[in-house]
Amino acid sequence: FTGTDGPSGFGFELTFRLKRETGESAPPTWPAELMQGLARYVFQSENTFCSGDHVSWHSPLDNSESRIQHMLLTEDPQMQPVQTPFGVVTFLQIVGVCTEELHAAQQWNGQGILELLRTVPVAGGPWLITDMRRGETIFEIDPHLQQERVDKGIETDGSNLSGVSAKCAWDDLSRPPEDDEDSRSICIGTQPRRLSGKDTEQIRETLRRGLEINSKPVLPPINAQRQNGLNLDRAPSRKDSLESESSAAIIPHELIRTRQLESVHLKFNQESGALIPLCLRGRLLHGRHFTYKSITGDTAITFVSTGVEGAFATEEHPYAAHGPWLQILLTEEFVERMLEDLEDLNSPEEFKLPKEYSWPEKKLKVSILPDAVFDNPLH
Repeated sequence: FTGTDGPSGFGFELTFRLKRETGESAPPTWPAELMQGLARYVFQSENTFCSGDHVSWHSPLDNSESRIQHMLLTEDPQMQPVQTPFGVVTFLQIVGVCTEELHAAQQWNGQGILELLRTVPVAGGPWLITDMRRGETIFEIDPHLQQERVDKGIETDGSNLSGVSAKCAWDDLSRPPEDDEDSRSICIGTQPRRLSGKDTEQIRETLRRGLEINSKPVLPPINAQRQNGLNLDRAPSRKDSLESESSAAIIPHELIRTRQLESVHLKFNQESGALIPLCLRGRLLHGRHFTYKSITGDTAITFVSTGVEGAFATEEHPYAAHGPWLQILLTEEFVERMLEDLEDLNSPEEFKLPKEYSWPEKKLKVSILPDAVFDNPLH
């Protein structure tokens, strides 16, 4: 119970509109299983869904051979928000999309792609009906959509994607192993094993702040309040619904201090690494920030541009860590250079792992590694 002015529970229910197959007399059960999977994610992570979010599913939604393997979420066009004695409930519709459409939503924004789907009857139409037998993307149906709408939108607006859950890690190359003994009470090795609840809330707030496209990007103070989550493409007009009433009761970070680092090594799996150009071109060159939050541990990596206020990474000390949360400040000139050097990340079919990129004068190294490295904690 959050009160009549706030959300009821997590504040939303899921809906789904599925095209009926020829000869089908009763709806299939797999959409209910799909919804249960999303509900489990919300309960376990406490990250809520909002209109414009996307979910990378990487598998046909009905376990068939379908190209519909991911989801976008939007306000249900028919079911209006309901005011209950326990707060407001909104209805979010799941919309099945192809991989190419998901990537376009990441590079630009979910709402933009949803609007394009509404204009293509076989891809959804005004009711955004998912057709699991759809064999073509909206860009194959109408090739002009990519260049005239999506590419232009990316160039003008940048990306609304402020962060993702990912397979990633980082190492402090400037810290010799013998230093570990001196700071055993603060962290084990180069990073603490656990991300404190306080750090988690600050990272959530960082992602929320990434949505404020029309205002100056600002990273939150250390005493950030509780906010919504990760791996989601956010609509800029969204108002956060899980804001705590007061930050006064938050306990300061225990013995964790911000450290400036001389040299860092970033590690990503191939899927996460493929988003680095998006992070640089769609976010940093537009004066914003982008966060990778590890799904296999407590690590977080936030890239910030010089236009972002409130970061603990600065131009003088571009690499800084607060516990296991690393911030990296990149100048526009360095971003342009990195985009040139990382150009082959845009061609994953020609990619051979492991792959390493290095900028010695910047004391920065990036490795793209197989998934197994992140799945096996001994690596």
